[in-house]
Amino acid sequence: MDENGTPTAGFTALHAELARGYGNTPDPADPAQVQAMQMVLHLPKVEPPARSDLLAAAAAVAVALCLDERSGPGGVWEQGYLSWKRARIRKVARRARGAQWRAAQEVPGITLTVGGAQARALVPGPVGAVDPRIKRLQIGGTELLADEPEPPAADAPVLWVNRELGMTLGKAAAQVGHASMLLAGALPLAAAARWARDEFRCAVREAGPERWRELLALQAGGGAVAVRDAGYTEVAPGSITVIAVPPGRG
Repeated sequence: MDENGTPTAGFTALHAELARGYGNTPDPADPAQVQAMQMVLHLPKVEPPARSDLLAAAAAVAVALCLDERSGPGGVWEQGYLSWKRARIRKVARRARGAQWRAAQEVPGITLTVGGAQARALVPGPVGAVDPRIKRLQIGGTELLADEPEPPAADAPVLWVNRELGMTLGKAAAQVGHASMLLAGALPLAAAARWARDEFRCAVREAGPERWRELLALQAGGGAVAVRDAGYTEVAPGSITVIAVPPGRG
């Protein structure tokens, strides 16, 4: 956006790209050339963040990179971003603390903070060419217990995670990142611009069976967007993992 908050040509082009939905270019023959966005979750040993805040940070930072003008026409991240966005979308969540987290800040990307929780999204690229400072970070093995956050703000989108699937922290982080991208693309340009000015503030909550049935009905009526997983890890293909609800839609 410009200094008056009006969407620039670059932001408009980026939003139009998201509005087209995910690409579906077949995977390359060389597995090392598969495209992925690496996401780094800050998980200090002392006073780790709340799970809901960390997932909200992951959701916000994923879409922030997608709508950053450096990912747009002529931007320094454009080639990497589009090669990933127009292929089969993959995200890989990793954990970092201390010096590892500080080193991750040196790798091109964006960091956002939500309620003290921090997540960094890195410019997408081939999985075989991940920066060594990121490649050494572990993917699994760390979990955060479900917390009981306050009711979400009425003016913020809510990303509802399907509790029944029992997704790990890393899997859930990738899925809410997918959801924020889908939601931004589904919003009108002006609404997406307002969301960007608010640094993509959102809430992540878990939905039990009854709430999930309500959300499925809302999504079926066009009032929300859903993430259907490809089934590469943890859940069955076609599983709906997250339903993203715009402000004011319930």
